[in-house]
Amino acid sequence: MKKKSLSVVALITLILLLDQSLKVWVKTHMNYGDDIPILGLDWALIHFVENNGMAFGFSFGSGSEGKLLLSTLRIVAVGFLMYYIHFLLRLKASFGLLASFALILAGALGNIIDSAFYGILFSASPFHGGLATFLPEGGGYAPFLQGKVVDMFYFPIFRGNFPEWIPFLNGRNFVFFRPVFNIADVSITTGVLNILLFQRKFFTQEHHTPDTAQSTSSATDDVSPAEDISPEQS
Repeated sequence: MKKKSLSVVALITLILLLDQSLKVWVKTHMNYGDDIPILGLDWALIHFVENNGMAFGFSFGSGSEGKLLLSTLRIVAVGFLMYYIHFLLRLKASFGLLASFALILAGALGNIIDSAFYGILFSASPFHGGLATFLPEGGGYAPFLQGKVVDMFYFPIFRGNFPEWIPFLNGRNFVFFRPVFNIADVSITTGVLNILLFQRKFFTQEHHTPDTAQSTSSATDDVSPAEDISPEQS
């Protein structure tokens, strides 16, 4: 159990270090909206954007109220995941299941750090308006739990236009894959997919009946109930 616990903590720590290191570098070395090709490819980019919402740039509500609600829900989810991982460790669950939930927890923590602290620690990143600074003199761009999540992975593999005959979309351009995401998002998605794909392996336990129990059961089945014996009538 101790070995599994250390492995889970190490995995969470590694994901957090990778996620936060890349986010801080992007935040302080790239203008908002800038692109850096990955391996010279025009469909694989480091593309700096920030979002107020959920994973892969999706939004949740509007304004500060929606942002605060989302941050609160994330904190509640992290608390539940910590409790559940502790429960699985006590249950001596397989490492595959533990690693999957650890990936989800690490991703949730990574994005919570952005929401909770980036608004306090960094200046704003205006669109092509200069680099953000760490611990600016005038304070950060947002209060606690009101910060934005940094995203950077963008894979516009295919670009084109919808056919003119499609209603409501006639001629509009589209991009596949459009969402921009980060390491925390990848970690959450990987953990969820692992659970969905390998749930039978993770959750199914085979129960073997001992031979003694089988023999006892067989012996019991062979015994017939005593016959009713009526006294003879004279």
